[in-house]
Amino acid sequence: MNRFVIADPQLCIGCGTCMAACSTAHKAEGLQTHPRLTVMRHKQATAPVLCRHCEDAPCAQVCPVNAITQEQGSVVVNESLCVGCTLCAIACPFGAIAIDGSRPVDMANSYDTYIPSTVHSSNPSTSSPQCFGKDILAWEPGVKSIAVKCDLCQSTTGSPACIEVCPTKALFLVEEQGMADASQSKRNEAALDVSTIALERQES
Repeated sequence: MNRFVIADPQLCIGCGTCMAACSTAHKAEGLQTHPRLTVMRHKQATAPVLCRHCEDAPCAQVCPVNAITQEQGSVVVNESLCVGCTLCAIACPFGAIAIDGSRPVDMANSYDTYIPSTVHSSNPSTSSPQCFGKDILAWEPGVKSIAVKCDLCQSTTGSPACIEVCPTKALFLVEEQGMADASQSKRNEAALDVSTIALERQES
Protein backbone atom coordinates (compact mmCIF):
# COMPACT_ATOMS: atom_id res chain seq x y z
CA MET A 1 0.00 0.00 0.00
CA ASN A 2 1.26 3.48 -0.86
CA ARG A 3 1.68 6.03 1.91
CA PHE A 4 -0.08 9.38 1.79
CA VAL A 5 -0.77 12.45 3.91
CA ILE A 6 -4.32 13.31 4.91
CA ALA A 7 -5.86 16.09 6.97
CA ASP A 8 -8.52 16.15 9.65
CA PRO A 9 -10.85 19.06 8.79
CA GLN A 10 -12.03 19.19 12.42
CA LEU A 11 -8.50 20.16 13.47
CA CYS A 12 -7.39 22.26 10.49
CA ILE A 13 -7.63 26.03 11.07
CA GLY A 14 -6.69 27.03 7.51
CA CYS A 15 -3.55 28.93 8.54
CA GLY A 16 -1.55 27.91 5.45
CA THR A 17 1.57 27.05 7.45
CA CYS A 18 1.72 23.67 5.72
CA MET A 19 1.86 25.33 2.29
CA ALA A 20 4.67 27.66 3.36
CA ALA A 21 6.68 24.80 4.87
CA CYS A 22 6.21 22.67 1.73
CA SER A 23 7.44 25.49 -0.49
CA THR A 24 10.47 26.20 1.70
CA ALA A 25 11.49 22.54 2.01
CA HIS A 26 11.46 21.94 -1.75
CA LYS A 27 13.15 25.24 -2.57
CA ALA A 28 16.03 24.20 -0.31
CA GLU A 29 16.45 21.06 -2.43
CA GLY A 30 16.51 22.99 -5.71
CA LEU A 31 13.01 21.89 -6.69
CA GLN A 32 10.13 24.12 -7.76
CA THR A 33 8.79 26.24 -4.95
CA HIS A 34 5.09 25.83 -5.72
CA PRO A 35 3.50 24.13 -2.65
CA ARG A 36 2.43 20.53 -3.16
CA LEU A 37 -0.79 21.00 -1.21
CA THR A 38 -3.57 23.59 -1.30
CA VAL A 39 -5.66 24.63 1.68
CA MET A 40 -9.31 24.67 0.61
CA ARG A 41 -12.17 26.39 2.41
CA HIS A 42 -15.78 25.21 2.28
CA LYS A 43 -18.34 26.98 4.44
CA GLN A 44 -17.03 26.48 7.99
CA ALA A 45 -14.45 23.78 7.22
CA THR A 46 -10.87 24.03 5.96
CA ALA A 47 -8.42 21.32 4.96
CA PRO A 48 -5.42 20.97 2.65
CA VAL A 49 -5.87 18.86 -0.48
CA LEU A 50 -2.87 16.88 -1.66
CA CYS A 51 -1.89 13.77 -3.60
CA ARG A 52 -3.26 10.45 -2.29
CA HIS A 53 -0.53 8.44 -4.05
CA CYS A 54 -3.08 6.14 -5.67
CA GLU A 55 -2.12 2.49 -6.13
CA ASP A 56 -3.37 2.56 -9.71
CA ALA A 57 -2.51 6.22 -10.24
CA PRO A 58 -4.40 7.71 -13.22
CA CYS A 59 -1.79 10.47 -13.52
CA ALA A 60 0.93 7.89 -14.16
CA GLN A 61 -1.23 6.06 -16.68
CA VAL A 62 -1.78 9.11 -18.87
CA CYS A 63 1.77 10.51 -18.73
CA PRO A 64 3.14 10.18 -22.30
CA VAL A 65 6.80 10.29 -21.23
CA ASN A 66 6.61 8.09 -18.10
CA ALA A 67 7.66 11.00 -15.90
CA ILE A 68 5.31 9.81 -13.12
CA THR A 69 6.21 6.50 -11.49
CA GLN A 70 5.66 4.45 -8.34
CA GLU A 71 8.73 4.59 -6.09
CA GLN A 72 9.21 3.50 -2.49
CA GLY A 73 5.51 3.42 -1.66
CA SER A 74 4.61 6.71 -3.31
CA VAL A 75 3.88 8.29 -6.69
CA VAL A 76 6.60 10.73 -7.79
CA VAL A 77 7.25 13.08 -10.70
CA ASN A 78 10.61 13.21 -12.46
CA GLU A 79 10.90 16.94 -13.14
CA SER A 80 13.53 16.46 -15.82
CA LEU A 81 11.34 14.12 -17.87
CA CYS A 82 8.08 16.06 -17.50
CA VAL A 83 7.06 17.96 -20.65
CA GLY A 84 4.27 19.95 -19.02
CA CYS A 85 1.45 18.47 -21.12
CA THR A 86 -1.02 18.84 -18.15
CA LEU A 87 -2.65 15.43 -18.79
CA CYS A 88 -1.83 14.31 -15.26
CA ALA A 89 -3.55 17.36 -13.75
CA ILE A 90 -6.65 16.63 -15.82
CA ALA A 91 -6.66 12.94 -14.85
CA CYS A 92 -6.15 13.45 -11.11
CA PRO A 93 -9.52 12.88 -9.37
CA PHE A 94 -8.50 15.04 -6.40
CA GLY A 95 -7.14 18.06 -8.26
CA ALA A 96 -3.88 17.51 -6.41
CA ILE A 97 -1.55 18.25 -9.34
CA ALA A 98 -0.61 21.77 -10.41
CA ILE A 99 1.51 22.98 -13.31
CA ASP A 100 4.24 25.45 -12.41
CA GLY A 101 7.37 26.85 -14.02
CA SER A 102 10.72 25.68 -12.72
CA ARG A 103 14.22 24.82 -13.81
CA PRO A 104 14.67 21.02 -13.66
CA VAL A 105 17.08 19.85 -10.97
CA ASP A 106 19.64 18.37 -13.38
CA MET A 107 19.70 21.33 -15.80
CA ALA A 108 22.87 23.41 -15.55
CA ASN A 109 22.49 27.11 -14.83
CA SER A 110 24.71 27.94 -17.79
CA TYR A 111 22.60 30.93 -18.81
CA ASP A 112 22.70 32.71 -15.48
CA THR A 113 24.98 35.49 -16.68
CA TYR A 114 24.18 38.99 -17.81
CA ILE A 115 23.96 39.14 -21.61
CA PRO A 116 23.54 42.70 -22.87
CA SER A 117 21.49 43.28 -26.00
CA THR A 118 22.98 45.12 -28.96
CA VAL A 119 21.57 46.22 -32.28
CA HIS A 120 23.60 43.49 -33.97
CA SER A 121 22.55 40.60 -31.70
CA SER A 122 19.40 38.55 -31.39
CA ASN A 123 19.59 38.50 -27.59
CA PRO A 124 16.56 40.09 -25.89
CA SER A 125 17.23 42.80 -23.33
CA THR A 126 18.24 41.42 -19.95
CA SER A 127 16.61 42.91 -16.88
CA SER A 128 18.36 40.63 -14.38
CA PRO A 129 21.13 38.01 -14.42
CA GLN A 130 18.52 35.23 -14.64
CA CYS A 131 15.71 36.69 -16.72
CA PHE A 132 15.48 37.94 -20.31
CA GLY A 133 12.91 40.40 -21.57
CA LYS A 134 10.52 42.48 -19.50
CA ASP A 135 7.07 42.19 -17.99
CA ILE A 136 4.92 39.49 -19.62
CA LEU A 137 7.59 38.82 -22.26
CA ALA A 138 10.20 37.96 -19.64
CA TRP A 139 11.58 34.45 -19.84
CA GLU A 140 14.33 32.44 -18.20
CA PRO A 141 16.35 29.95 -20.29
CA GLY A 142 15.86 26.39 -19.11
CA VAL A 143 12.64 27.05 -17.22
CA LYS A 144 9.55 25.14 -18.30
CA SER A 145 6.13 24.38 -16.90
CA ILE A 146 6.11 21.01 -15.15
CA ALA A 147 3.81 18.98 -12.92
CA VAL A 148 3.88 19.69 -9.19
CA LYS A 149 2.54 17.18 -6.68
CA CYS A 150 3.24 15.83 -3.22
CA ASP A 151 6.32 13.62 -3.06
CA LEU A 152 6.16 13.04 0.72
CA CYS A 153 9.34 15.13 0.99
CA GLN A 154 11.46 12.21 -0.25
CA SER A 155 14.42 14.50 -0.86
CA THR A 156 14.49 15.60 2.80
CA THR A 157 15.04 13.74 6.05
CA GLY A 158 12.31 13.07 8.56
CA SER A 159 8.57 13.22 8.05
CA PRO A 160 6.91 15.47 5.46
CA ALA A 161 7.41 19.17 6.23
CA CYS A 162 3.67 19.90 6.33
CA ILE A 163 3.15 17.40 9.15
CA GLU A 164 6.05 18.74 11.21
CA VAL A 165 4.87 22.36 11.18
CA CYS A 166 1.08 21.98 11.51
CA PRO A 167 0.21 23.85 14.75
CA THR A 168 -2.93 21.79 15.41
CA LYS A 169 -1.54 18.41 14.28
CA ALA A 170 -4.28 18.18 11.66
CA LEU A 171 -2.04 16.41 9.15
CA PHE A 172 -0.83 12.85 9.52
CA LEU A 173 0.87 10.19 7.43
CA VAL A 174 -1.24 7.16 6.58
CA GLU A 175 0.77 3.94 6.24
CA GLU A 176 -0.21 0.31 5.85
CA GLN A 177 -0.14 -0.53 9.56
CA GLY A 178 -2.09 2.59 10.43
CA MET A 179 -4.73 1.71 7.85
CA ALA A 180 -4.97 -1.83 9.23
CA ASP A 181 -5.37 -0.51 12.79
CA ALA A 182 -8.07 1.95 11.70
CA SER A 183 -9.95 -0.80 9.87
CA GLN A 184 -9.78 -3.09 12.91
CA SER A 185 -11.02 -0.30 15.15
CA LYS A 186 -14.00 0.32 12.86
CA ARG A 187 -14.80 -3.41 12.76
CA ASN A 188 -14.73 -3.51 16.55
CA GLU A 189 -17.09 -0.52 16.74
CA ALA A 190 -19.43 -2.11 14.19
CA ALA A 191 -19.48 -5.39 16.13
CA LEU A 192 -20.19 -3.52 19.36
CA ASP A 193 -23.09 -1.66 17.73
CA VAL A 194 -24.56 -4.93 16.44
CA SER A 195 -24.22 -6.51 19.89
CA THR A 196 -25.89 -3.52 21.54
CA ILE A 197 -28.82 -3.63 19.12
CA ALA A 198 -29.23 -7.38 19.68
CA LEU A 199 -29.28 -6.93 23.48
CA GLU A 200 -31.84 -4.13 23.24
CA ARG A 201 -34.13 -6.35 21.14
CA GLN A 202 -33.82 -9.21 23.65
CA GLU A 203 -34.66 -6.93 26.55
CA SER A 204 -37.69 -5.53 24.76
